[in-house]
Amino acid sequence: MRTKINAQPNQSLIDGITTLQALASSPEPIGCRELARQLDSDPTKINRLLKTLAYLGIARQTANRKYTAGPGMHVLAAQSLFASGLIRRALPELEQLRRYGHTVAMGVLWNDSVSYLFHAPPGIEASRGLGRIGLLPATTSGIGIALLAELEDVDVRELYEGRDIPMFPDGTDSLLAKLSEVRALGYARVHVADERDHHIVSVSMGDPVHAGIAMSGWIPEGATAPLVEALREAAQRIGE
Repeated sequence: MRTKINAQPNQSLIDGITTLQALASSPEPIGCRELARQLDSDPTKINRLLKTLAYLGIARQTANRKYTAGPGMHVLAAQSLFASGLIRRALPELEQLRRYGHTVAMGVLWNDSVSYLFHAPPGIEASRGLGRIGLLPATTSGIGIALLAELEDVDVRELYEGRDIPMFPDGTDSLLAKLSEVRALGYARVHVADERDHHIVSVSMGDPVHAGIAMSGWIPEGATAPLVEALREAAQRIGE
């Protein structure tokens, strides 16, 4: 979730972390110029940042001079998960939620995307749900909608200013109406009208809110209440 700050943010640090995040989310090794195009940035600056990340071991350069995650990035990921304790606390609760026969997920909001820490459809081992999928647009995700509802309307408008919003072709006002509904209900119910034609029920968790958990599948309206209650109880047990 976004935090308001009083001091002027450090732009160099922002550029470095933006480059790091883009590199981490790239499914294949990526070249400097391609990454600069993705970030709409100067290739010389991105090249300098990538070389710095490689010097630190957070990135590494492949034989064809592209960049990918280095050992330092994996160390940072492992250290952060260990230090937060979120995965350790959540896994037993997420496993229990699978008894309902739906896909069970946990994710966090990153700008206008959701990063799934856990996503396990029925029938697969829980361990395969870890890091199974990457970033998805927040407005296509029940977890994303639940977490966007925690933001102020002015922040949502700023986030999507001048941009198309997936699943909300009518624009920001349509999204804000959905978020207002979520705030009133205390949970998100999203109908994904694609080839799967499924529903997502999600709640936010943490104090302050920092993540969300969800179940998805064919969920009739009448089945929503018990699933929401199960999600809320799990969120409470997972805690901070």
